[in-house]
Amino acid sequence: MDLKELVGKARQRVEEARRIVEEYAGKAMPADVKEQVDRLLAEAKELKAQADRAAEVQKLQAWLDEPQYRRPMNEGAAKALAPEDEPAEDGGLSEAQKKKQTRAFFKALRGGLGVLTREERELLNPARKGLVATKALVEDAAGEILVPEEVEAEIYRRLPKLTVIRPLATVRTTGSNRVRRRSLTELQVGWGKLETGTALVQSTPQPGEEYTYVEDLYGLTLVGEDELDDTDVNLTSFVADSFAQAIAEAEDTAFIAGTGHANQQPEGILNAADVPTVAAGQTAAITTDDILTLIYKVPAQHRRNGVLIANPETVLRLRLLKTTDGQYLWQPSLVAGQPDTFAGYPVYDSVDVPTIPTTAGQTNKVAIFGDVRSGYRILDRQGMTVKVLQERYADQGLIGYRVRYRVGGSVVRPEAFAILTVAA
Repeated sequence: MDLKELVGKARQRVEEARRIVEEYAGKAMPADVKEQVDRLLAEAKELKAQADRAAEVQKLQAWLDEPQYRRPMNEGAAKALAPEDEPAEDGGLSEAQKKKQTRAFFKALRGGLGVLTREERELLNPARKGLVATKALVEDAAGEILVPEEVEAEIYRRLPKLTVIRPLATVRTTGSNRVRRRSLTELQVGWGKLETGTALVQSTPQPGEEYTYVEDLYGLTLVGEDELDDTDVNLTSFVADSFAQAIAEAEDTAFIAGTGHANQQPEGILNAADVPTVAAGQTAAITTDDILTLIYKVPAQHRRNGVLIANPETVLRLRLLKTTDGQYLWQPSLVAGQPDTFAGYPVYDSVDVPTIPTTAGQTNKVAIFGDVRSGYRILDRQGMTVKVLQERYADQGLIGYRVRYRVGGSVVRPEAFAILTVAA
């Protein structure tokens, strides 16, 4: 009897037992009827057990029928790969190898590269085993260790929760140190039907001369030797929390106020060329008219997705602005995790945006409005590295970790933004 027949017969027994139970619902069931129900349920359970065994046999037979999974016939035969040990389709590391690699990574964090076995070093450099070395834990000439994919992914998952610009912007990964900014007017469209002779308006994408560069961000963290006695899970959490927090603070500052590739920083929105500005109508203060003028400086296609970004001190002033009949324009969010709004647009505060100036002769850019997703691009260069500094802090009972993180950012559509300036 095959699996399908066993399931069918078990279904019949259960349905018949259910019908009898429903028939006697609310009244006494005769003894012979009880015996009949018990017999049907027992038969159904036995059929289920037979079906489970048949399903397990089919599963094992299918596993054995796969040539790459067959067991060696004797001890001298070459060891076959288990399914989880097989390389990925792209030639990279398998899931089991990634876990082993992560364990080797934390072992190196605790004791440096010198404590690794030969097998672990080979795993950390998959190129030696004929595998692709993409995102592999590779020791380079400087003694740096590439953060494994699992740990790096955890850091990237935490970043959007800690930053303002990253969750709003377009984020891309790249294997290069720079990406050319393409023309943003490469497509033209027109109405009509091709069969009636309507001509297509031809346009050719024109590469620009500007690039978005990937910059290097360095950091140093110290870990007590006692902390390194914890499990790898705790160390993973420590590395992810510590690295993500530091990176988030640095990159958020750069995405808003960075001075560009000339200073080895991402290009901040406040310092990007060609972003239009709006001057406040008075000194040392902002009004509702200023904010509305700023909002409508941005074209409609970008305005619908626009957000306001300002210093917390400026945000406080926004909260106090009222209409002529005394109603606040500020609307608190009624949904957890969603930002408050002003004039219907989400508001985010950032200490990296300058405050309203008080020094005579000073003019500050105090607020940004725009479509960050369309206007700003972040480039993540995969390959975060760590260098273990064991001797330098040994007298303090600490181990140092120098981190190198690579990221770039630039404004790709200046017209998607507008900046409010206020003079003292």
